[in-house]
Amino acid sequence: MSSPATAAPPPASLKRIVAASLIGTTIEWYDFFLYGSAAALVFNQLFFPDSDPLVGTLLSFLTYAVGFAARPLGALVFGHYGDRLGRKKLLVLSLLLMGGATFAIGLLPTHATIGTAAPVLLTVLRLVQGFALGGEWGGAVLLVSEHGDARRRGFWASWPQTGAPAGQLLATGVLSLLTAVLSDSAFNSWGWRIPFLLSGVLVIVGLWIRLSVDESPVFKQALAQAEARKATHTAEAEKLPLVAVLKHHWRDVLVAMGARMAENISYYVITAFILVYATTSAGVSKQTALNAVLIASAVHFAVIPAWGALSDRVGRRPVYLLGAVGVGLWMFPFFALIDTGGFGNLLLAVTVGLVMHGAMYAPQAAFFSEMFSTRMRYSGASIGAQFASVAAGAPAPLIATALLADYGSSTPIALYVIAAAVLTVVAVGVAKETRHRDLSDIEPSADAPPATAPAADARTV
Repeated sequence: MSSPATAAPPPASLKRIVAASLIGTTIEWYDFFLYGSAAALVFNQLFFPDSDPLVGTLLSFLTYAVGFAARPLGALVFGHYGDRLGRKKLLVLSLLLMGGATFAIGLLPTHATIGTAAPVLLTVLRLVQGFALGGEWGGAVLLVSEHGDARRRGFWASWPQTGAPAGQLLATGVLSLLTAVLSDSAFNSWGWRIPFLLSGVLVIVGLWIRLSVDESPVFKQALAQAEARKATHTAEAEKLPLVAVLKHHWRDVLVAMGARMAENISYYVITAFILVYATTSAGVSKQTALNAVLIASAVHFAVIPAWGALSDRVGRRPVYLLGAVGVGLWMFPFFALIDTGGFGNLLLAVTVGLVMHGAMYAPQAAFFSEMFSTRMRYSGASIGAQFASVAAGAPAPLIATALLADYGSSTPIALYVIAAAVLTVVAVGVAKETRHRDLSDIEPSADAPPATAPAADARTV
């Protein structure tokens, strides 16, 4: 009899699950990226008006980075309860937290109204955003990975990953539209609030869809086996998921963290810092920079499933390595094209960068899911992904802006991304290929042979 990991669910059911994960992650990333774009464009003026413009941008990006600091805590809490209670319940909670915080930012008084309390409240809401996103990613990709056909897991699991460019597309699109139809004074006065308030509507839609899907069958099977062992008193006391991850999968956690370095850093340099660099160093208008990111994000969305499908054919590692090497090689041409000031060159720079990023991001969902056993998979995938974000994505725009302020050149920024690419190549290079692993049979030991342990063995869950 086929296990849940290998038997494909009905097409309509799988598509509904993919849609629920995609829409949920799109909304979560819309909220998260909207903050990043607003931090680059207006938050320096609204919440840090007494600072030099570039210093104000640094302070604005500092509050942006705070959201990343909360993501590991979200990964720990959501991972723990997601491995104990199920993926679906925690995904609903993460969506409510993220949407509520984003909506509240849209209502927040600025520095001109309440003084220093404004940036403090902004930082608190950013922490809530980060906490929610730290729990969202792991659950969303696992829900699809554990439902999907093992032969096409890379393809199906890449769809929740398209939530990132879709969220970026939506956030940038709304901001681009508003900056096009509103004057600078109107946008800075009230227009910037509209995208944040729009999140309330999106969350209602996301909840309606997310509540309609069922729990992962692989998780149900693992939970039933664990309960059966408890009933017969044949199993040892079940360890906390975090303890089990650190005991059995610590190498996989380190690989996941290393794999995230180039992917995370390059993404925020290409999509968030670019709004600062293009407007201050290359003399490009806000509208032009936003339009370039907007179009490139649409291409990014389209190529992620293609990269995911390729990882089903050739493996997760080759596709991931191609992306890491590609991003590293592209950094100097990336900034050289932006420096020309032309829209076509700017669009080419961002698009190629995001296509290379997609080669890392697409197989990441299946790759990380396949590293961990079912009853610690939410914790393991989330910890590996989100702890890396503190060292990678969190400071990336901040470090890039500081390097630009100190050196007045893009060269140190390019070298920064290249160093991250080298680290990722090393991490993925020493990892084992996971493409053929069965999610219901994978051993908790990083060194154990995949897909060979009997399903009823206590170690398989």
